[in-house]
Amino acid sequence: MPTQPYRVALNGYGRIGRCVLRAYHERGGDFPFRIVALNDLADMASVEYLTRFDSTHGRFPGEVRVEGDALLLDGERVQVLRERTPEAVDWRSLDIDLVLECSGAYNSRAEGERFIRSGAPRVLFSQPMASEADVDATLVLGVNHGGLTGRERLVSNASCTTNCGVPLLKVLNETVGIEYASITTIHSAMNDQPVIDAYHHDDLRRTRSAFQSVIPVSTGLARGIERLLPELSGRIQAKAVRVPTVNVSCLDITLQTARDTDAQTINRVLREAAEVGPLAGLIAYTELPHASCDFNHDPHSAIVDGSLTRVSGPRLVNLLAWFDNEWGFANRMLEVADLYLGVAHRA
Repeated sequence: MPTQPYRVALNGYGRIGRCVLRAYHERGGDFPFRIVALNDLADMASVEYLTRFDSTHGRFPGEVRVEGDALLLDGERVQVLRERTPEAVDWRSLDIDLVLECSGAYNSRAEGERFIRSGAPRVLFSQPMASEADVDATLVLGVNHGGLTGRERLVSNASCTTNCGVPLLKVLNETVGIEYASITTIHSAMNDQPVIDAYHHDDLRRTRSAFQSVIPVSTGLARGIERLLPELSGRIQAKAVRVPTVNVSCLDITLQTARDTDAQTINRVLREAAEVGPLAGLIAYTELPHASCDFNHDPHSAIVDGSLTRVSGPRLVNLLAWFDNEWGFANRMLEVADLYLGVAHRA
């Protein structure tokens, strides 16, 4: 452990950045680091207001006030910067150990190295990178986090959908085997969609009103799964639709298994994985008659709804897993940051 807490900064203070900061404070002293700075183009009044009040997650659970160029959250100071580029921030003079890149604007190695050149020793991205070559590691906690060496400079936390799906697929492939899989992401609306029809994206479907339609969108989920579970390469297909809700999404997963199985076996395997082993606390299991809103502010990567598991014939499995696409992912960002800093310190 360092003699002083690690110093962490946020770049980007949108949905994920604000959830990361809020989750950090809600979890109290869980982490050996402090979030000491954030960089975003929003004015100070907006930063304060959107920290204090959130339509999805409620009021900030503590005191929020502004003092000069800083937010004070229960007395803990977070310096607020308003720079447009990574190069405009002197991360070295801020003594930053890790930048959490939460803007979603950077997804290549060349873009990531802009942070490194301006003094950030390492960066954790809140999105998948364009290719495997663009990052030193892509991590899904509970699946491949043991591969960190501490020498990595650019690390991706993958996506909320990958964090939901990969642990479940890994468990099932190790127990009943997976021949093929088709996955549909049913995802809440996002800020790349307009409230009413308007030019908002080069994907024309995303020019349509987010709250008047179920809207198919592109997804890189299959590619992300194959990066993390290469043994399933060429056997995964995925599509996604956006639905008119503000938060909480689910994966509808259909599998052809390698061995005969039944719903009871599938549920038992997933329930045990939620209770014991590396995925305990990361995934959960329920058979209650839930709706999506029941999982708002839920920190798990995936919550398997065992009441909806179906098996047709001996090997065609369908299951559904819920996830809070904001809060669950924000909690994984913090936990991966904790792991990343610890491994780097020991390297």
